Order: sequence, then structure tokens, then C-alpha cells
Amino acid sequence: MSSIFSKIVRGEIPCYRVAENDDFLAFLDVNPLAKGHTLVIPKKEEDYIFDLDDTTFANLHLFAKDVAKKLKACIPCKKIGVTVIGLEVPHAHIHLIPINSIDDMNFSREKLRVSSEELQELAHKVNLMG
Repeated sequence: MSSIFSKIVRGEIPCYRVAENDDFLAFLDVNPLAKGHTLVIPKKEEDYIFDLDDTTFANLHLFAKDVAKKLKACIPCKKIGVTVIGLEVPHAHIHLIPINSIDDMNFSREKLRVSSEELQELAHKVNLMG
């Protein structure tokens, strides 16, 4: 069964893209913990991140590193936090979250409500960093 992320990759569901290449895609989380919360995924459908082949696993992290640098340049924060949980969507993904404290990474917190206009503007800003 195809995950929501696979549908995003195929263009069946829209997203706020911040970076993309032939193998990977990064897009803003529409239910973010913080402004700029971004999901980084391989385009190849794989549920568990540790089931990715070594090359894809390594390149996913290198791609995420580049995206994190762009986010940090666009969003006032101390650091870009990174986490992999892997239970929300059955498609390997990395969360990049602008943080100022450890609590900013608490997934039990209420998510922010961000308008589509704000998400579109932020995605555009991050894309310009490329």
C-alpha cells in the first residue's frame, strides 16, 4: 500500500517543497512542532529507515544536512534538531525541527497552526537558499 509520502512524491498530494533531487524530497510539515519543521524522505518507498540500503541511508542524511543548513539560514533558532521516529507514516523519514530548547522537540506538545500562505512563503524562502 502506498503511503501519503509516496503520493506526495508522485504529485498526487501537494506539499510545500523546500528541496528535491532525483532520490530525495524535503517538504514542510503541515502540522509542525515549530515554524520550519521539515520532513526529509527518500523517494523510494521503504517503511523502516534502517532497511534502506547503505548508500541511500547515507545520502538521505547528507541531503538532510544540506536542508538543515538552509533552514537554519532562514529561521531564527539555536539549532536544527533532528529525529527519526518512524511510527507516524510507513515511509522512512527524518524530522528537521528548528529549536531553541530541548522542549521544542517534544512530540506530545500541541502542533502549531500555520496558514497555507505562511507555509508557501517559507518554502519559497528556503528554496531561494539553494
